[in-house]
Amino acid sequence: MIRAGALLAACLAAALVLASPPARAQTYPSRQITLIIPFTPGGSNDLVGRAIGKKLQEVWGQPVVVENRGGGGTLIGAGAVAKAAPDGYTLLLVSPTFTINPAVRKTMPFDTVKDFTPIAFLGRAPLLVTTSLRLPVASAGELFALAKSKPGQITYASAGLGSINQISTELIALAAGVKLSHVPYKGGAPALNDLVGGHVDMFVSSIPQALQLVRSNQIKTLAVTSSKRSALLPDVPTLAEAGTPGADAETWWGIAGPAGMREDVVNALNAEINKALASPEVATFLTNEGAEAEPMTPRQFGDMMRRETVRWTKVAHEANVSID
Repeated sequence: MIRAGALLAACLAAALVLASPPARAQTYPSRQITLIIPFTPGGSNDLVGRAIGKKLQEVWGQPVVVENRGGGGTLIGAGAVAKAAPDGYTLLLVSPTFTINPAVRKTMPFDTVKDFTPIAFLGRAPLLVTTSLRLPVASAGELFALAKSKPGQITYASAGLGSINQISTELIALAAGVKLSHVPYKGGAPALNDLVGGHVDMFVSSIPQALQLVRSNQIKTLAVTSSKRSALLPDVPTLAEAGTPGADAETWWGIAGPAGMREDVVNALNAEINKALASPEVATFLTNEGAEAEPMTPRQFGDMMRRETVRWTKVAHEANVSID
């Protein structure tokens, strides 16, 4: 009897151990989650993060607090998450800058692979090749022909050093075989203002930032940087269609956490975020941003970010782009 009781107790203990990960996953989240967006409010990163946070809060019944920690080329916000407890209650919105930073910076305060846990991919959207009305071009082909005739004289704006605007423009310049001059700004809004004013010639912009200016004929759009046309601007050709293949570049968004997160919590987050992406509200929001949802597993998302870092490192080397 004693042996039988001991055996039964051992079996029950083993069963509880085996069952504990799913049980713990079911209790997550049990309190407030903080989603850190390493950008100032108002941009596409902020809007996408808030849309996802709002949906998750509705599903979970727990507060999802969005905290903007801009500055340092996203290093401040990302660094805070890298140092946070890996319990799933501090998350980070990641975007192309996350994979560009290690490509253009010689020193980093953290390792984007070792110090973070990939959780979920949200979606991607093309960029627009836009120009000032004063620039005498009507197509991407004419833009690059003019740039070839005036090496280094065509200026392009960016939202800052190491931004997706800068690195994608350098990719386009390499593919087109032209040399452009970089004019960095502190954000996309002032860059677009100077484009409208004719103070810079070119800006590779996100669709939401430039769409109203394009539709009101205050700037010209010559191409999209994706492999297919945008549903919001179906008459605008891709760069490949315009005669410059090999320059595909997109903006994208995802969710990551600190290194060392439990697998059950990561999988629970991934499943709920993927469900949120399929909801009518989030799908409509992304469509209006010119974006498409693209669910991935955590491993797929991690692999994608590593490929992006390798790609941008190659571009940074060839175009001599460095922040340090």
